[in-house]
Amino acid sequence: NLNFGYKKDNLIYENFSLELKKSQIKAIVGASGSGKSTLFELITKNLKPLKGEINSSKIASIYQDPYSSFHPTYSIIEQINDVVSNFDKSELNELLKELTLEYDLLEKKPHELSGGQLQRCSILRALMMKPELLLVDEATSALDNIIALDVMKLILKFLPNYGILLITHDLHLASWCSDEIIKLDNDE
Repeated sequence: NLNFGYKKDNLIYENFSLELKKSQIKAIVGASGSGKSTLFELITKNLKPLKGEINSSKIASIYQDPYSSFHPTYSIIEQINDVVSNFDKSELNELLKELTLEYDLLEKKPHELSGGQLQRCSILRALMMKPELLLVDEATSALDNIIALDVMKLILKFLPNYGILLITHDLHLASWCSDEIIKLDNDE
């Protein structure tokens, strides 16, 4: 029963409810300005609802632009260490193998990697956080079609471990991978 709007007389969400369980993927589909990213901001508690409540588990996010989700002057491994303390090296190595990444890439700074490599590092960081809920915000839209498909397959490979809430404007992508599609038509 979530209510939210940037202006109280113009609600983006009115009595909106959503439930997501482990191993489910739901897609939030809509045009720019429909409130997709606002929903993620509400879930991560960066915005406060006008009414209703949000009960969310341990969350990790993967964003559209991996370059803006990493600090430019620190290595990837330093940034993973910032959010995941005392991680298991064997688990890291296993995920690196799954994501077709070499450890030496983690010692580089974000601008030294390709967009596809950096997006896989973003997925790695999110998975190392061991989330119960993975928020995926247009994570493939900045990538070419082949890399985008590979990245989405990688995200889905780990689906049994968490629930995924996917933001996308791509109805075909949502139809391909989602258990449920929620279409937003509001104007922000």
